[in-house]
Amino acid sequence: MKFSYSIKQKTKIALLLFCIMACTILIRLLEDRSIKNMEKAFSSLYNDRLVPATDIFYISEKLYTKRLLLETFIYSDNNKLTTNQLNEKLRACDREIDTLLTKYEKTFLVKNEKNRLTELKVKLLENKVLEKNILINANSFSKTTLRKMYENTFDQSFLGISTLLSQLTKIQTTVGEELKNESQKIVSGTNLYSNMQLVLAIIIGILIVSIVFASNVMNIRNDKYNLN
Repeated sequence: MKFSYSIKQKTKIALLLFCIMACTILIRLLEDRSIKNMEKAFSSLYNDRLVPATDIFYISEKLYTKRLLLETFIYSDNNKLTTNQLNEKLRACDREIDTLLTKYEKTFLVKNEKNRLTELKVKLLENKVLEKNILINANSFSKTTLRKMYENTFDQSFLGISTLLSQLTKIQTTVGEELKNESQKIVSGTNLYSNMQLVLAIIIGILIVSIVFASNVMNIRNDKYNLN
């Protein structure tokens, strides 16, 4: 009878320990997944948000350089650039902008970002056409005519491009904020898993103490029984 009771108790304890072990393994797997998701979120925050935001800044810088070159050519009486030299400088800026855009397109883009980027490429192409018209007519038109042509077209063109670049920058901030919130949730989940592991470790410790205590009680009873 005592032997049967002992077997039942040991079976219950073994089953409980198995459940605890299974829970520990499951928590460990969930924790590993959380860490991978966190690494992915931080990687996306850097590669898909921080780097593109920097590239947008450089595109804006190159756009400003082009505008400065054109305005100096048209408005300054001390301009030292020929039409060919201006064209070379503008095309150099365009190549750098195209390189940055190509790099940008390889990152993860949300739907709204794709739309704004497509619009930006169209606006940049329109701007190149306007530049070509200025360069073609530079030697045949007067400064006054060129200035009017510039004021009627380029101001609106540059404003449109700048607006799109600002919208793209805001998207980086918005999506970056979402990634940050996602990372915070993952961290909270990881902390929860760690606390669950701590609770399981305490339960295992209590079980071990209980088993040892129960074993000592059984030994004492057996000793008393043998003495009788």
